[in-house]
Amino acid sequence: MELFTAPWWSALLAIILIDLVLAGDNAIVIALAARNLPAALQRKAIIWGTVGAIVVRAAMTVGVVWLLQIPGLMLVGGLGLLWIAYKLLADQGGGHDDNPVVTTFWGAMRTIVIADALMGVDNVLGVAGAAHGQFDLVLIGLLASVPIMVFGSNVVLRLVDRFPVIIMLGSAVLALTAAQMILGEPMVEAYAAGDELLPLRVAVYLVAVVGVCGGGWLAARRAAPEKTDDSALT
Repeated sequence: MELFTAPWWSALLAIILIDLVLAGDNAIVIALAARNLPAALQRKAIIWGTVGAIVVRAAMTVGVVWLLQIPGLMLVGGLGLLWIAYKLLADQGGGHDDNPVVTTFWGAMRTIVIADALMGVDNVLGVAGAAHGQFDLVLIGLLASVPIMVFGSNVVLRLVDRFPVIIMLGSAVLALTAAQMILGEPMVEAYAAGDELLPLRVAVYLVAVVGVCGGGWLAARRAAPEKTDDSALT
């Protein structure tokens, strides 16, 4: 595929569309992970979280052929993402360590990088497929995802400050993404394909969303009184 030809531009457009669609989940993770940081550290967390996410994604893109050979990769990634979505919601009611700024900042970094590694599989596979082996297109796709994630994270963070219910909606979106990854795993897809199994696929989505949102909400609710009691004693 030659540079700047019609097929090249078509592949580039496809890659940018993939980034626009799939980077939204990453922006949600970055924003939710950074929401409890002091304002001075929130932007730092977004920038460095995005850098870490891009580094992880670049490494995954290089090894995409090898990744495709790992059985159960999408299943494990989906289950891991369910746990992260639950923790992002449940941790609202938890307390902090003695040095909350440093601990929370690096905790946010860890959450962002791990979540992007889990969610980045579909993005990497989509970009690699659309690029048809063109390294320049893969590189452009990685670079294009940077402003999308940074801008999206800032937007979500502002909305979370004004409308806390977005935390619940964000966790629900991540749960849906996780369910999609689980159902997209070849070992699972073979038993869930076909119109007659549509109710089963819908049930997986519902269980993922209700389990994450319900469980996270209950965990945060249980932790909140403990936080109040601890503060009253000090």
